[in-house]
Amino acid sequence: MLLSVAIIARDEERHIGAALASIANVADEIVVLLDPRTSDRTAELCTQAGARVIAAPFESFPAQRNRALAECKGQWVLFLDADERVTPSLQHEIRQLLPSQPSHAGYWIPRFNRYWGRALRGGGWYPDRQLRLLQRAKAQYDPSRLVHELVILAGSEGQLSQHLEHINIESWAELREKQQRYAQAEAATLYRNGVRVKPQNYVLQPLRAIWRRYVTWGGYRDGFLGMLLALVMGWYEFKMYLALAKHWG
Repeated sequence: MLLSVAIIARDEERHIGAALASIANVADEIVVLLDPRTSDRTAELCTQAGARVIAAPFESFPAQRNRALAECKGQWVLFLDADERVTPSLQHEIRQLLPSQPSHAGYWIPRFNRYWGRALRGGGWYPDRQLRLLQRAKAQYDPSRLVHELVILAGSEGQLSQHLEHINIESWAELREKQQRYAQAEAATLYRNGVRVKPQNYVLQPLRAIWRRYVTWGGYRDGFLGMLLALVMGWYEFKMYLALAKHWG
């Protein structure tokens, strides 16, 4: 078996159908690790699409990805989030690449991020490369990185040119929930690494994030939305340091 596609999911009825459809012509196997707390039709939709659904209580993102690597049977594994899509051009690139026995152990894939339906070009949201196509026997995720997972590869890394599409945010409620979840996880990682909060962190880190997103990384090219998201990411930094301070008591 050449390619397994692995998806980690919980309550993804809204997105999972389109994600599965986007890989139907490229995957030899689809493995979905589904949190048993799921209360919608995610499992049913996955089964209908021919996926192998495995009940996997959520521990952390790296733990789930390592579990998926262990469950998959393909020589290669493509990790896909439920709110992502493999574009037709990326399907073609993968189908051309894998039978040629590539020498790299993993491949970075550029990704479009859509906020309220709009694909962003600045602010660090593009090309947003993700290390997602992995030789299963040569890949492992660092269990200490709870957010923005780190892949440990026994081999070199290559680059693909075609894109994933990420349906990132579609509502303010979704944005607030995601920021809260990620801020808590990132604060926990910093706490385990012994990082302490300094008073200036509450001001300087948010300001740096805003400047970086809007000016250094060109968020201004996305107009008002680029400015808004730069401010949102500054607020994220503030919330993350508040969460870190709570860990230290």
